[in-house]
Amino acid sequence: MARTVVPLTNTQVNQAKPKPKEYSLSDGRGLALRIKPNGSKLWIFNYTRPHTSKRANLSFGIYPETSLAEARKERSRAREQLAQGIDPKAGRDHTKAEKVRQQATTLEIVSRQWWDLKRRKITPDYADDIINSLEKHVFPKLGGFPLANITAPDVISALQPLVKAGKLEMIKRLCSRLNQIMTYANNSGMVVGNPLAGIRHAFESPTVTNNPTLKPEELSELMYALKHANIRRTTYLLILWQLHTMTRPGEAAGARWDEIDSDKELWVIPENRTKKRRIHIIPLTPQTSRLLEHIRMISGKGEYLFPGDVNPRQPVNNSSANVALKRMGFHRRLTAHGMRSLASTTLNEQGFDSELIEVSLAHIDKNTTRAAYNRADYC
Repeated sequence: MARTVVPLTNTQVNQAKPKPKEYSLSDGRGLALRIKPNGSKLWIFNYTRPHTSKRANLSFGIYPETSLAEARKERSRAREQLAQGIDPKAGRDHTKAEKVRQQATTLEIVSRQWWDLKRRKITPDYADDIINSLEKHVFPKLGGFPLANITAPDVISALQPLVKAGKLEMIKRLCSRLNQIMTYANNSGMVVGNPLAGIRHAFESPTVTNNPTLKPEELSELMYALKHANIRRTTYLLILWQLHTMTRPGEAAGARWDEIDSDKELWVIPENRTKKRRIHIIPLTPQTSRLLEHIRMISGKGEYLFPGDVNPRQPVNNSSANVALKRMGFHRRLTAHGMRSLASTTLNEQGFDSELIEVSLAHIDKNTTRAAYNRADYC
């Protein structure tokens, strides 16, 4: 006949005294209080491992931090696991490992892993824009969350300050970036599924606006204003260079002398500096060649065609042309990027081959991009 174990009382547990040798007080059903010679008291659960049939001990914590009632709850949970064929120690180890994994897969940590891969496929300026937006608007509130715990309501709440500020375009970008991060995590086995798949539909869509640009007949006004503008010579030449080459503001501002092939009369922009991550080759026209002569007198001994004013070892800021255009009176009428539209529309109206214009704009999908830049009125 099996020996009946009388459950412990709180008084027994509290008054148990240490002895020269370690001993235990049984509470029954595998739970015992182990009292060590130094006076410490440890809850131990003794059980048979389901897959090996070997005896094992599982610690439930130290008394009084873990009370008798709490130890019994732990025993009940462990016995429920055993009834299901689960080793409670293995289950606890798995839980600890999962906690460690979650701490290593917070939204910020995984976002930076994704960004490190993403930035190799995009321009440095675009990469900076992505990580800066996450650091400013997402990480402060959600960066420490385990990725598996992130929900759509969490993101919606975190982006509310942008909603109130009317920054709908930024919200759209962040929703896209968070979706890409979740897709990366899902494909990497960090999470199952993507709870943010439809998050952008929770916000109002931004109004699509084109970069302000001038009409071809207003080009003379721009050239006159540029000639008489009180701006740095470097900025003046930068605007002319971008207008002639039809390049994007960042590509023009970051132009390097080692990209200029004077013998072949080419400007070869490497793939790491272009939006489409493809080498863009621009033939140097007589006009751009003459521009280079003036530019060379200013920066020919340096690394960049358009060096910065404060630090000549760095290129001029991408926004320099935009700032100058505002000062010249073209605020809301023309941007540096809008000069690409101006060039495209002017050339289309003059009957130049549209395919060549698209190539000059470094567009890959001609059919889908041409309409955004060709604003000629054919009516």
